[in-house]
Amino acid sequence: MTANPVVAVLHAETVPDTRLLAPVAEHAEIRYTDSDGLATVLEGADVLFVYDFLTDALPHAWHAAESLRWVHAAAAGVDPIMFPALRDSDVIVTNSRGVFDQPIAEYVLAQILSFAKDLPESLRLQREHTWRHRESERIAGRTALVVGTGPIGRAIARLLTAVGMKVRGSGRRARDDDPDFGIVTATEDLPEELSGADFVVVAAPLTEQTRGMFDTALFGAMKPSARFVNVGRGDLVRTDDLVEALRSGEIAGAALDVVDIEPLPPEHPLWDIPNVMITPHNSGDFTGWRDALVDVFVDNFQRWRSGGDLENVVDKRLGYVPST
Repeated sequence: MTANPVVAVLHAETVPDTRLLAPVAEHAEIRYTDSDGLATVLEGADVLFVYDFLTDALPHAWHAAESLRWVHAAAAGVDPIMFPALRDSDVIVTNSRGVFDQPIAEYVLAQILSFAKDLPESLRLQREHTWRHRESERIAGRTALVVGTGPIGRAIARLLTAVGMKVRGSGRRARDDDPDFGIVTATEDLPEELSGADFVVVAAPLTEQTRGMFDTALFGAMKPSARFVNVGRGDLVRTDDLVEALRSGEIAGAALDVVDIEPLPPEHPLWDIPNVMITPHNSGDFTGWRDALVDVFVDNFQRWRSGGDLENVVDKRLGYVPST
């Protein structure tokens, strides 16, 4: 390891807490930049910490990354930084897998309970000062299909199982002895699996294979009473097809933490469709999440500096960290 490696930190408006990066600063030169200055700070840099996890600046500055050996993303999904030149290079890519698993699982449970107990309607009636007795659904015994069997999908499966739901998984490889899902079916069997699900939860990574996977055909395979929850990426869904499925009654509702245009434009039809809950890509953003992302990088930097194995190494061909 070089005596004084150079670490570039790419940030947006929010800069990572320099106190948390002190263990890195002890052994490296740290260069902070926003997207405009990325090419300048990449010259001679050994490591890039992508704290601005939605950036599209890296491809444009890649020509200056001749010394780069490692890119760490402050996110679970690496699709914003995964472009052909990086994919084909020898540069190692790691992510922040593990930080958001449980918070996102809690968000999914909250949305399922909101649908089952019709909390939006209760709030509406409360604002009107209306006392109206209504019945609600139980979630125990209902079936949830989780599409995506990585760490976030597994955390979702464990939590939904704990409240009595029947959980199945959909992933690249079929198996019937999975420790968290029990049964996992292969992607090609997804239409059949959708037909039996009361809640469909999408937690898959965005890759060329999964982009736009939820379309008219898959929404048509779902129960008319099914609810759709997306905590993966907006581009996993063909939004026009989702809008039509909701308007036509092919599915009963949707909770969307991610959409294919972020922020969602004020005039977009999704805002006004009944039984749709929209949140601004914050399902995993618990109090202190930004500091937790820095901690993951610092831990990995210490491994890198000592010559140890890095955690959360992304398979650049797949676009995510493979499950062990």
